[in-house]
Amino acid sequence: MMKHFISIVVFFTATSAAADILVPNRTIRPGDIIVASDLGTVQGSRPDSFSFPADVVGQEARVALYPNRPIKFDQIGPPALIERNQIVSLRFQGTKLAISTEGRSLERGGVGDRIRIMNLSSRTTIFGFVQEDGSVKVVQ
Repeated sequence: MMKHFISIVVFFTATSAAADILVPNRTIRPGDIIVASDLGTVQGSRPDSFSFPADVVGQEARVALYPNRPIKFDQIGPPALIERNQIVSLRFQGTKLAISTEGRSLERGGVGDRIRIMNLSSRTTIFGFVQEDGSVKVVQ
């Protein structure tokens, strides 16, 4: 019985090692949105890289991606909704207080990113999280 167990373990290990790794077909510049035609595959296994095109298509390159090199998890992210120097709506919601004002973004950011914003009224730098509607939620 132990002999069969070892055979099964070897089979599953060999199967998972033969996974495909996503690679770009061309150089993708930072800020470019990745489309399906940009992608190809190479055989291999890397725990820090993508294997499924659905995980990558529609994402934005954070760094330059070069042909035939694996696309790592930290090299792409959601497309930026807010550009540097853009005027954005700031919102703070406390238990008994809600404040809305405008600020100037000091960084680019996509949904869920934490970015620095300069409050236009007080000229102070604060941090907030980019929301789906393009506003920034300020937290304490």
